[in-house]
Amino acid sequence: MNENLFASFIAPTILGLPAAVLIILFPPLLIPTSKYLINNRLITTQQWLIKLTSKQMMTMHNTKGRTWSLMLVSLIIFIATTNLLGLLPHSFTPTTQLSMNLAMAIPLWAGAVIMGFRSKIKNALAHFLPQGTPTPLIPMLVIIETISLLIQPMALAVRLTANITAGHLLMHLIGSATLAMSTINLPSTLIIFTILILLTILEIAVALIQAYVFTLLVSLYLHNNT
Repeated sequence: MNENLFASFIAPTILGLPAAVLIILFPPLLIPTSKYLINNRLITTQQWLIKLTSKQMMTMHNTKGRTWSLMLVSLIIFIATTNLLGLLPHSFTPTTQLSMNLAMAIPLWAGAVIMGFRSKIKNALAHFLPQGTPTPLIPMLVIIETISLLIQPMALAVRLTANITAGHLLMHLIGSATLAMSTINLPSTLIIFTILILLTILEIAVALIQAYVFTLLVSLYLHNNT
């Protein structure tokens, strides 16, 4: 097979124009809304999940931190739906692009850090120098803590990109092996196909877990700065 292993990660184009923006705007259209006083089961389940997720993330925040609740809930819904849609055949997953994940992580991280410096500047500066640090180690620890602070958005973006990309590559490889073995050995094909089904179920769980982890870490950065 001459198919490029990384072809599914190439940003698609329509008539030579990038279609990534349209793909990014598509998941919100799948969120159902209700115009009636009494909701159906789907809307009720959706509202229950949103309320449960919001309560889980906002419990540790004070009043100022809870003003971010709408943004954090929107973030986890967007990442989860984008990851799940990327599991469909011949689809494109925007969260496999490091540039997009950085575009989500850097503004949220910067907003939380700036809020911390504006509201609790003493506590924010205290994180750079732990209490009881020996005087000769002060310059080194300040540099280390500064670097650890600056790489937080990079760690957020790389974690999401690596997990989603690795899962897609593994599914692609096992799917190609299933197709190649189908004309050689039927029992082996059935075994590999079973592994592919189990891996798909695992990737659905990973798609949801990674959305939760990304949003939870942003929530923790916010909690440390409010």
